[in-house]
Amino acid sequence: MNKVYIAGPLFDDHERSYLENISAILEKYSYETFLPHRDAGLVKGEFTQEKKSNIFNSDMEFLQSADIVVALLTGRDVDSGTSAEIGFAFATGKVLIGINANNIKELNNFIWGLFDYGNNIFNSLEDLEEHISNLKA
Repeated sequence: MNKVYIAGPLFDDHERSYLENISAILEKYSYETFLPHRDAGLVKGEFTQEKKSNIFNSDMEFLQSADIVVALLTGRDVDSGTSAEIGFAFATGKVLIGINANNIKELNNFIWGLFDYGNNIFNSLEDLEEHISNLKA
């Protein structure tokens, strides 16, 4: 299991930076990571059919080949795109790991269940790194 798709909201610099920190932890342990905003890009300017299709196709190509999906589960509700990626990953038997970043709101029960009844959800980058370290041991 070496390929990791990192899912999460991409709406601001803070969210993208947090996802990049997740990627750095995984890469430290020799995982190949895919960050949608880094590796497929963000739609800038006009949302043309071609731009949206190119990004979707790049995301799906790596998501289909990934062994693991790590998802950032923060916010008032889990981001809709992230939820779709989580559902796809679960349906295709991929390992799911979530990070809620000490979110103060209870996680949606269905999302919680997809992450092995919450057993694969971590509260901080430090907890995530400890889990990844144990997987590699």
